[in-house]
Amino acid sequence: MKAESGKNCIILGAGRSGTSLLAGTLYSAGYYMGKELLPANRDNPKGFFEAREINAINEILLSEVTEPSPTSNTDPIRWGWRWLAEIPVGAHIPCNGAVVRRIKDVTGNTPFCFKDPRFCYTLPVWRPYISDCVFLCVFRDPATTANSIVKVCERGEYLHGLELSFDEALQRWALMYRHVLDVHRHQGVWLFLHYRQILDGSAVPLLENTLNAGIKHDFADVKLERSMCDGVVPATIMEIYQELCTLAHYASDE
Repeated sequence: MKAESGKNCIILGAGRSGTSLLAGTLYSAGYYMGKELLPANRDNPKGFFEAREINAINEILLSEVTEPSPTSNTDPIRWGWRWLAEIPVGAHIPCNGAVVRRIKDVTGNTPFCFKDPRFCYTLPVWRPYISDCVFLCVFRDPATTANSIVKVCERGEYLHGLELSFDEALQRWALMYRHVLDVHRHQGVWLFLHYRQILDGSAVPLLENTLNAGIKHDFADVKLERSMCDGVVPATIMEIYQELCTLAHYASDE
């Protein structure tokens, strides 16, 4: 089913923060999400709703600014790992003509909904080629997200060889949202959504009105929530979280 109307949208936020939940909620609205979506797995049993081509474009862009690896001073980052890269705020990401053509090709399918945590870093490269777009920033508390990232790394599937501690995962979380808050959000239409606002359905009316799209109300499954809010989070990172909560009009109990 293809949406007859609706604004384009890009979903961004740290991995393991609820971006897949939001993308799945929007899937039934008929958005173009890409030709080949990543299959579901035990981390996301209902699907990731990420297109391989979108991920590939963002991996190529970040490959220009991500050497060496997050866990080594000499080993290169493996393909697919860059959603956990560390990109300084304000870093320039170069883009060649071949990549521009690929961006134009995918953004020519409207209305689109593209989701990738890497957009937290690469969004400035995409901006010249998108229009009539709403930016949807999803987040959840940093401790839960960091624990989930560590767990995914420990399973050693496609992230085999990548080891991140809880503190290192927190730093990735903070960096991604600092890009959003300090660089991206001052241009365009933005909605900030806490994971729980999507999970309990309270965000759906706002999404429908902002995107001008009919959205399925029963995609979220509370039985799939596996919260792990353990670990000490530095005050500087909690300040970022509280700023996000304020923008989302979410009363945090953290």
